[in-house]
Amino acid sequence: MLEYNGIKIKWYGHDTITLTKDNIIICFDPYQLDKKFHADIVLISHNHFDHLSIADLQKIADEKTVIIAAKECLGQIKLPCKKLIGMAPNEKIDIDGFKVSAVRAYNIDKINPDTKKPFHPKEDNKIGYIITANNTRFYHTGDSDLIPEMTDIKPDVLFVPVSGTYVMTPSEAANAVKEIKPKLAIPMHYGSIVGSENDAKTFKKLVTSSEVQILSKE
Repeated sequence: MLEYNGIKIKWYGHDTITLTKDNIIICFDPYQLDKKFHADIVLISHNHFDHLSIADLQKIADEKTVIIAAKECLGQIKLPCKKLIGMAPNEKIDIDGFKVSAVRAYNIDKINPDTKKPFHPKEDNKIGYIITANNTRFYHTGDSDLIPEMTDIKPDVLFVPVSGTYVMTPSEAANAVKEIKPKLAIPMHYGSIVGSENDAKTFKKLVTSSEVQILSKE
């Protein structure tokens, strides 16, 4: 666990991260959770099984939970919840003291050999999220390469994938940090589907422009 400007940050493996403010918990992309907890807000970036996991949503969501998801996910989410909200790139919402903005997430050069298309096509409107709380901007990129839309975001904290194959490699992620200029960068998207802790360590060695923290899995 890491605390940044009064916000508690936890990493549960892969792309699953929680932010906690005043006992309100936001959870990004719950997947392969080892423990159950209540999330007040769940954010789903896109419809792939390691981001939209119904089994893991059932561990943390209930009738008091607001689920926010990329619009392509809505037809698959049929759980009891307080509210289900679909978001597209550039849409914004304020909820429970958090400002939530959806931003684009897509591949430029990670191509599926079967479909000959990117694993995460731009036209799908898959998303990442910017969360603003305590005057601090947290940017969870979702599954994405370094894309032009990232350079205007100016986050304080960046959660960036480092595994390669479907997302940025460690060196590409380090270039992303150089372009995006966060104060703190935290690697994700490793240790589950693809990638290992060595990718996170390589990424940390390559980054010279920002602080990097490798979080221990909860």
